[in-house]
Order: sequence, then C-alpha cells, then structure tokens
Amino acid sequence: MNKINRRDFLKLGGLGLGAAAFGFPAVSFGATGHKVVVVGGGTGGATVAKYLKRADPSIDVTVIEPNKIYHTCYMSNEVLSGERDIKGIQVGYDGLAGHGVNMVQDSVSTIDPVGKIVRTAGGKQFAYDRCVVSPGIDFKWETVAGLNSKVAERIPHAWKAGSQTTTLRKQLEAMKNGGTVIVAPPNNPFRCPPGPYERISQIAHYLKHNKPKSKILVVDYKSAFSKQAAFEQGWKSLYGYGQGKMIEWAPSDGVVALDEANKTVTTQLGVKHKGDVINLIPNQKANKIAFDADLTDGDWCPVERRTFESTRHPGIHIIGDACTATALPKSGYSANAEGKACAEAIISLLNGTPMPTPAYTNTCYSVVGKDYGISVVAMYKLKEDGSAIEKIAGQGGVTPLDASAVDLKREVAYAHSWYNNFVKDVFR
Repeated sequence: MNKINRRDFLKLGGLGLGAAAFGFPAVSFGATGHKVVVVGGGTGGATVAKYLKRADPSIDVTVIEPNKIYHTCYMSNEVLSGERDIKGIQVGYDGLAGHGVNMVQDSVSTIDPVGKIVRTAGGKQFAYDRCVVSPGIDFKWETVAGLNSKVAERIPHAWKAGSQTTTLRKQLEAMKNGGTVIVAPPNNPFRCPPGPYERISQIAHYLKHNKPKSKILVVDYKSAFSKQAAFEQGWKSLYGYGQGKMIEWAPSDGVVALDEANKTVTTQLGVKHKGDVINLIPNQKANKIAFDADLTDGDWCPVERRTFESTRHPGIHIIGDACTATALPKSGYSANAEGKACAEAIISLLNGTPMPTPAYTNTCYSVVGKDYGISVVAMYKLKEDGSAIEKIAGQGGVTPLDASAVDLKREVAYAHSWYNNFVKDVFR
C-alpha cells in the first residue's frame, strides 16, 4: 500500500465517493441455496448482510434484530450538545430489505453450532450454513458497586444510543448553572475509544452556551486516551482545561462505587466526588448471547483473523465490538470493515473460491466544538502468518496540532459528510 496524504484520504472517505468508496463489486455465483443467518443488525451485522447479498444475490441472508429502529452511537454525542436531534441518529432496515435481506424483528435465544440452527425468543428457528454473530457489547456491572441495568436508566451511561441519550440530555438541561457533571469513562478495552472525550467536548459545548458557570469532572481509569493531545488542545482553546477550569481530568483513578441517592461516586483510591449529573460508562464485555453461545474466552470472542470465524465453534463468525481483532479498535468503522472482510470470506468458503487477504481502514471523527473537528485515520493489514491484524506504520495519522482554523472547521464538515455516507453504506 502506497503512503497517502492523510488530508486527501479524508476528503475521499468523507466527501467525495459516497457509498461506492466503501464497497466491493457484485459477483453472482448462480443459485446456491446457501443460508447465512446474521445475529444482530448493528453496524457490523447490517454491513455483512448487505455485502453478502451484493456479492452473491443467490445466498439466503437473514438478519435477526430485536429493534425496529437502530440508533447510531457515532454522532450521538451531538444530541447531548443540542446540535443534533435524536431523530438524526435513527436508521431503519428498509434499505437492507430492499437488497433482498430477510429482516426478522426478534431476539436470539440460542445458537446451536452442531445442528446449525438459530432459535429466537419468539419461537422461530433458522437453519444456516454460516452464522455471523455481531451482538455488540454488554456491561460489567459488577465492577461498580451500586450500579446495575435498572440504576443505569436513572444514571445513564448512554453507551448504547437511544433512550438513555435522551435521558442524559434532559438531565443536562435540568441541571442548575454552576452544577457539576461527572463523566466516568470505562477502562480498556471498550467501544469507541475517543467517544467519552468527544462526549466531554459536546457537553462542554452545551454548558458554555447555556450554563457557563458549570464544570465537568472526568474520573478516568486511564492515564492516557485516544487523540489526547488534540482533544486537550481543543478543550483549552474552547472551554478552559485544568484545575479550576470548565473541564478537569482526574486520571488513573476509575469509579468503583456509586451512591445514587447522594449522587456521589467513589474511586479506586477512595476519593468521593459529588455531581449534579453523573454519566457513568461501565467497563465492557461481549453481549450476553456471545456468552450463552459459548463464543467467548474471557470477556471477548476469539476469532481467526482472516475470516473472523470463531476459534471455539466452526461455521460461526463474530464481528464488531464483541470480537478480538488485535490492533483494530472497537469502532463502527472497524465493524464495517470487518463485516466486508467477513462477507468476502464467507463467499469464498461457500463457493470454494480462493480466500482473499483482507486489509482494513479505521477513520474516526470527533467534533470538539463549533467549527472545531479532529480525526484519526489508521490502516491495518493481516500478518503473513494470519496470526494478527497489525497497524501499518507510516499510514494515516491524527489531525495535526498546528492545523489552521480553516482546517479544523473543514474537519467538522468532513465528519458530517462521513456520517451521511457511512450510514448509507451500512444500512441503505
């Protein structure tokens, strides 16, 4: 792969090529009678389903997804600032149906890897030749005393976009001017590494223009985070960053207990912090169905890196946040790339054609504030022995710290254009 100019890549990926920039051409292999069942209709599941049908329309592809409407986590932080309505992150599944994908609105109860059958809570069952599991994340509630799924409806994590995003927005609106927002990012690994820090930015954007006496305290397990220098520069420029400023970061001391009644969190070091609004994002693991189907080793699902086939049960592939894809981050863009690589692998496995060698790109935009965007681009390849996916040195990069105001404003335009193109590529 030749070295490319990062800004030129962003122009292509974000603005110029639309859905065609992300795909591969359709190739018909004739009537096969093969059946693929996809568990989960998020970014990874929707991508693999769409591109299976595009590559080989004769394959019977069924997606089982409990929700009629999907809320994208990407760009959901703009709902918190008021720059985007909750409807602006909603997508449906008519596009997939239009490609010939069978959409089943139900929850998967069991996956039988021996009989090759997926069963649903609604009593249906679906036979498969290949099954793709793209279940997303679940939370390790046990790592924070006083926190569980019911409490999280009142102390929202909003890390699965939708109703909790709206709840958190309403809490910010109701907070007094001069109040404290506690944001507690999870420990690694977790979905969307830059996400908590874009969220901090977007909350600060809202506070600056509506409740300027307020502050954000970031209680973080980690001593470093994604795009840190670029975020911190933006925070200093737009909001004030550091002790006594609007945004204060307390590193290397994550939250281990929550006192909901007193709106207080306790850290690993025993420090107590009181907040008017608490956004506690729990530590994460693969979704429950992955554990129930015996696809996990520890918190995540091990896979063969060329095909994303489970190393525990043949015939089942795992993509997206739930799988262990070495250097690839747990992001929507990675899930999309994994979905396409998985689709190509399944086509080869079903039709006995040569197995392609995948390559991957991850792009992540973060809107720090008005006319201030940053991004990161990275490219990855499969090692020759197939043992790992590794980052390609010298490719991509982060928005430079000396970027001009025009460049930072342009990044915001790229971010919004990327979102529109990406949603089209995945769901339409």
